[in-house]
Order: sequence, then C-alpha cells, then structure tokens
Amino acid sequence: MTTPSTYDFAVIEPKWQDYWKQNKTFKAIDCDTTREKLYVLDMFPYPSGAGLHVGHPEGYTATDIWCRFKRMNGYNVLHAMGWDAFGLPAEQYAVRTGTHPAVTTAKNIQIFKRQLEAFGFSFDWDREINTTDPNYYKWTQWIFAQLYKKGLAYESNEPVNWCPELGTVLANEEVINGRSEVGNYPVIRKPIRQWVLKITEYAQELLDGIDDLDWPEGTKEMQKNWIGRSTGAEVDFKVANTDETIRVYTTRPDTLFGATYMVLAPEHPLVAKITTSDRADAVQKYIEVTHTKSDLDRTETKDKTGEFTGAYAINPVNNTKIPIWISDYVLISYGTGAIMAVPAHDTRDFEFAKKFKLPIICIMTPDPKACEAAGVNIDEVLAGNACWPEDGILMNSSNEEVSLNGLHVEDSKKAITEWLEKKGIGTPTVNFKLRDWLFSRQRYWGEPFPLIHMEDGTVKLVDESELPVILPELENYKPTDDGEPPLARATEWLNVVDPETGMKGIRETNTMPQWAGSCWYYLRYIDPHNNEKGWDSEKEKYWMPVDLYVGGAEHAVLHLLYSRFWHKVLYDLGYVTHPEPWKRLIHQGMILGLSYKDQRGALVPNDLVQEKDGKYFHKETGEELAQLPAKMSKSLKNVVNPDDIIKKYGADAFRLYEMFMGPLREVKPWQTEGVEGVFRFLNKVWRMIVNTETGELVAEISDDPITKDQERLLHQTIKKLTEDIETLDFNTAISQLMIFVNEFSKLQKRNRKAIETFVLLLSPIAPHIAEELWQRLGNENTLAYEPWPKFDEEKLKLDQVEVLVQVNGKPKARIQVPAEADKDQLIEIAKQNPSIMPLIDGKTIVKEIAVPGRLVNIVVK
Repeated sequence: MTTPSTYDFAVIEPKWQDYWKQNKTFKAIDCDTTREKLYVLDMFPYPSGAGLHVGHPEGYTATDIWCRFKRMNGYNVLHAMGWDAFGLPAEQYAVRTGTHPAVTTAKNIQIFKRQLEAFGFSFDWDREINTTDPNYYKWTQWIFAQLYKKGLAYESNEPVNWCPELGTVLANEEVINGRSEVGNYPVIRKPIRQWVLKITEYAQELLDGIDDLDWPEGTKEMQKNWIGRSTGAEVDFKVANTDETIRVYTTRPDTLFGATYMVLAPEHPLVAKITTSDRADAVQKYIEVTHTKSDLDRTETKDKTGEFTGAYAINPVNNTKIPIWISDYVLISYGTGAIMAVPAHDTRDFEFAKKFKLPIICIMTPDPKACEAAGVNIDEVLAGNACWPEDGILMNSSNEEVSLNGLHVEDSKKAITEWLEKKGIGTPTVNFKLRDWLFSRQRYWGEPFPLIHMEDGTVKLVDESELPVILPELENYKPTDDGEPPLARATEWLNVVDPETGMKGIRETNTMPQWAGSCWYYLRYIDPHNNEKGWDSEKEKYWMPVDLYVGGAEHAVLHLLYSRFWHKVLYDLGYVTHPEPWKRLIHQGMILGLSYKDQRGALVPNDLVQEKDGKYFHKETGEELAQLPAKMSKSLKNVVNPDDIIKKYGADAFRLYEMFMGPLREVKPWQTEGVEGVFRFLNKVWRMIVNTETGELVAEISDDPITKDQERLLHQTIKKLTEDIETLDFNTAISQLMIFVNEFSKLQKRNRKAIETFVLLLSPIAPHIAEELWQRLGNENTLAYEPWPKFDEEKLKLDQVEVLVQVNGKPKARIQVPAEADKDQLIEIAKQNPSIMPLIDGKTIVKEIAVPGRLVNIVVK
C-alpha cells in the first residue's frame, strides 16, 4: 500500500481497521487484577434490513471515545457488540417470501457489522453475540428454567391484544388506536393461553433499588410510575338482592361516604352474573367494543363511555344503594378490576358522573386558600358542581360507629381503614400498577420454551442436558388455521415421549418475546464461548456490574425493568454478585433529519423538495415550503445513510461531526453540510504535521523548546480534553482541539513533543488519522495504550493578565499586571498608571473596587 501524502481517509481508515482486527488491539483480558476494570455497554441493535442511519452510531461513538480514553488511562476495558436478532420483521418477511428468518437475519447482521466496522469502533469482536444463535439462546432457555423452578412462571388465559393478521399477541405499547404499530392491522382483545412471569413478586425490590442508581432522573421517575406503588384499602360491597360481593381497591378510603356509584371493568367475572336482562344487550355490545381497545387507549381516552348493568351495590358505610356500571376506563389488570366512584373528589369519576347524570355528594371542605390558588370556586365544590381531589376537612362522613368529620385526609384514611378491618369488610392494602409480564408470543421466530405438556396434564421442564431446544425448520411461518402458533405445524418436533416413563407429551408451541434475549446479554459478553455455563462466576465477579450503559430513552421502562427483574432473580439464586446490573445509565439525544412542510402544515417527502436561492419549494406544485427538524423516517425520505457520509468524508469526520453537533444528551438536527467543516479541520490537522507534497513531516516540526505561551495552551488543551471526555462533553472537547490547531498551525517552530501530545488527545475522537500521524511521527506501536497526557496546574497559570481600569464606572485603561496580584496590589498599580493618575489627582477617592484578574474601579468626587 502506498503511503498517502494528502489526507486520504479512504486509504488510511481501512489500513488501521485491518491493523486493529489483525492484532486484536481491543481484546479485553478477563480477570486481569493488575488493572482496574471498566465494563462499557451499548444497547445492542436489532439488525433490520434498512441498515444503520446516522442516528444509530451516536451512542456507539460516545462509548467508543470514552473506552479509548479509559484504555489510555490504564483501564482494562470490556466493550463488545452483538445482535438482538429475534423479531417480527424477519418473520413477516418470511411469511411474504418464504425466506427463512435466519437467512434474512444473517444477511442483515452482515450489513450492520460492515457498517459498524467502518466507524473504527474499538469493540472486542471476539465477544460478538447473536440472540438467535442456539449457543446463546440455550442459556436464555436455562434462565427461563430457573424462573420456572422458582415459581415465577405460570400459564394463564389472559386477555391480550391479538392481531389476527400478524398472528400474535402485541404489548400495549405496540398498539396505536386499536391497530398494530407494525403493519397498521386491526387488533382485538381476546383471552389466549399465555406464559406469564411474576415480575410483581419483585415490584418492591425493583422500586427500592431505583434511588441508588446513577440514572437520568426522568428515567428513574418513569420506572417508579410504571411500578406504581400505592397504599390504600380493599373494601367489600354487597350486591343488592344477591349473595355476590364486589371487592374494590381504593387509595382514598376516606371518601367512602361520598361513593355514589360503582364501576366494573367490562371483563370483570361478575358482569355476566349481575347484569339484568333488560340491560344485557347494551352491556354485551359495550364489552365487544372494549375488546378492540388496548389498555393504553382505555386509560388515556378523555371521552368517558359506559353502560349501566341494572344492578345495585350497598355502600358499607351508610347502607346506601348505588348503581353498578361498567366502563373501559377501569382495567381488570389493576387492583381488583372494580372501583367505588366518588365524583366530588376524583376527576375521572366527576367527568363520568356529569356525563351520565349520576349523583355528586361533597364530603370534604377544601382549604379556601388552596381552592383560590387552584382557581376553583369553593361554593361550587360544596354544591357538587366542581371536583376537589386534594386535602380538606371531612364532613358528611359518619355513621353510628365511626365519624370522620373534622379530620384531614390522612387521619381519616387511618380511622376508616381501622373500622373496616374491625368489621371484617376491608383491609389495608399495598398495591402496584405493575402487572405480571406476558412472556409468550404466537410466533415462529423466537426462543422455544424448554417445556413439554404431558398427556396427564402436567408440564415438564426439558432436562438441562437437552438444551438448547432448537427451533425446527418450517415451510409455513403462519399460525395454523385453528389459530395455533406456527410451531404447531412441526409435528415431528412437537411430539415427544418421556424416555423414563414412556408418557407422551407435546412441546410448548409459543415462543419467547424479543425482550428475552436482551434481558441478559451483558452477562454473555463476559463469557461468550462457554458451553458449560451461561457465564463463569469468577469472570462475572471481575467484570460486573456494568460501569456505563448508553442507549435510547425509548427503552426507559420496559427493557430496563425486565432486565433488572431477571438480574435480581439471578442475584437471589446466587448466579450474580450484584443486585443491579448497571451502575450508570445515559441516554443519547435523538438525531433528527431535515423535513419540509407546506402551508397547510402537511409534511412533504424530501424527494419532492427542491432548493432555489436558499428557499425550498415543492417540485410538483411550486409551493414554498418551510424547513424543520423531524424524526428520520422512510416515508419522509429524510433518512441519511452513514455509508454515504463515510464515502465522501471518512469515518473520523463523521465521528467528529456527531460529537460536535451539541451535547450528547440533547436532541440535535443532522445537517450534512456540517460535516464539511470538521472535514476541513481534519485536513488542517494533517497539514499541520504532514507535508502534502512529500508525505514527510513538515519542516516546522522540531525539537526546539516550547515557549511559555505554547506550553500553557498545550496544558489547557490536555486539561480540557481530560475533563470533558470524562464527563462525556465531547462537543466542548472538540472546540478546544480546534483552538489548539488554529494556534499551532501558524507556528514556524512546532515542538515535536507538543504535536505528539496533541495527536494522543485527538485519538479517542478521530482514531484513524491519529494512528496514522502517530506512525508518521516515528512511533512504531499503536497509540491505543499510550499513557494519556497529564496536565500541570502550574503551567496553566499566566505570568501576567490584562485588567480593565475604570474611574467612576467608565473604562479608562487596560493594564498588564502580575497574574498573582491581590486586590491591594491591583489598586496600587492602577493608581500609578499614566492614564489614570491625571483622572484621580486632587480628587477624593470615595471607593476602591478590585476583582483580581478582571478589573479595578476607582470612585472619586
């Protein structure tokens, strides 16, 4: 290979990528006790057919810079990459084309890996994992077996979001307005046999661990809200003229005297029993409509709907008869699936009562000042025409045995709960919004469960020696005609005989959800080739917990919560040594594409936009368009392919631009023209060191001593880069590199040692050009493990600084003073200045103000 004289990234970057690969430069050494360990984790990607767009590498670039920096600071760094490769898109493609999902997945991984390698990321590729590899999902199945043996997995007929077209259950988050997020197909609610994991058993533990995590506060709050711990009471209401009892959960037992109706979830088992014949048709129709809605749609809808069942319940505190309704805003999955409604003091109940003209009885006097601050008329509250859900003094709340009148909310909660418990009609209760985790999918492309349904009705775990249970080959990836999952077609695989008892059995035909493989992948990176265990205990003890985890905020709840759950179970079983998997979590900000909208506000695809004189117009209509940042999407044609950027500017320029766009955690708009600026900077770096005619070092590089000013700039740059990379503030670190280059590239004498130091400082961010320049400077080995430069505080200090001198607040002179001068010395030097002396001679000095290093102000009259 010829050595380029100009900055030829197309030659330089593949050269160093090959060098790193051949020499396994970034191999992490297990259990190396001579160095401090550092485990850095990226949220691994799902390898889609589209490949990467420019937003994907942002987090990977950030962690790569940090890892390179830490290696140079002596750390033993583990930074690996893999593929979260089970998923619906590959299966849908298989249904359409007959191509096995494994073939599609392997092809997509090839594309993703090529793209990631082109960035020069310092992954230890020997630790690469793939969740669809049987050698990986063997241990996913093994972990499920541990959950099963611990009693944390059970079968249940659960009402789920069923998409007939996709042939699978969808999570609430995958359903939008009654249709699937993928494909926009209709979704209905129906009960299906599911495997469910008892994540609720760990609700309190998951909650308790959150505050100690070094995570974004918003993410911690989202997890707390998702777990949703509340304290209250369960209360029994008798159904009038029947032997039935409805148990409700309420966080406000203090408001029982104000309950004027009840609401059941449409799926509540008592609905069919208590509905009167004249209301049966209306109730049944309402239930059918509810089946088309997701839980998310039901809780977020503002328009309250419902049907009266015709039945009544007896309020246990005052024996009042109250009507029983059904409404989709009550979920069977939360509490008991039934609520008592107190419209005077609950906003949702108030809206429902107003719509259906149900009684509203105020049982609390609000604080007048609180009412005024909230903009609520207290008289309207007392009259039942406005809702007051906050604190107040209870009234109209007594019977012969208990009185809450005159008490505040907290005291009345305690009093009424004690009375309910004493009467045997209620009990204090802690509840969680968190529901058990539906852990099965009616799909082909997922991990098979290691379970067999025996003919005597029992369920048997596959013996550990028989793992992995391999996915069988199929020709048809759709569910069967009678709605069974695709694996029911694999008859030879499906039917088994127990070798010990001779009993026949049928394998589980559901598969695990995509979350399964991503719940524990960080543990497999520790020991990816171990065929005897999921991971070695000594390696786990050495590497865990993960020191830094970087990924998108879109995973703030589900992935992070599910993974923490699995980890806590493994911790309780003694398989891991830390109760939490990740010490520190950071979300990179989204990178937006440029989009255009017309005067109606409609977005216009980028391929229908043309630019003229700095303005943008619709190609077909000629209408002038407004440019704005928007999420990259295929439909808007604003997805930027990183391959195109690397081809034109190189990976180092791409890395540099993505980190220079703005703070890592903030949302930023991508503008390809911006890459041009950092590309020019890299060319300037090259010309500062290499003669573009000969390829040799420029003549200006010498061993001549560095001046004090040059040395100060060098140490300022070392300090800035050290501190900013440590805190992941890469944009300001790059700014300092530019300041250095602007100054040093002008010098006729460029100290070799200072230039080498600069190259080391540049290397985590732009590693290819840095390696090449390091070699050109006469160094034989890679700079990947060169010691990170140290700054000297003494060399950062100025001998002299410029200070502004004011008289009566008006600028009069700028003077050079010793940098260490104190207030008294500053004032004395200012008074002796030839420009200042005439302005103060013969006048009375009223006040003298000095700010060391900045200004002196002398007030005279």
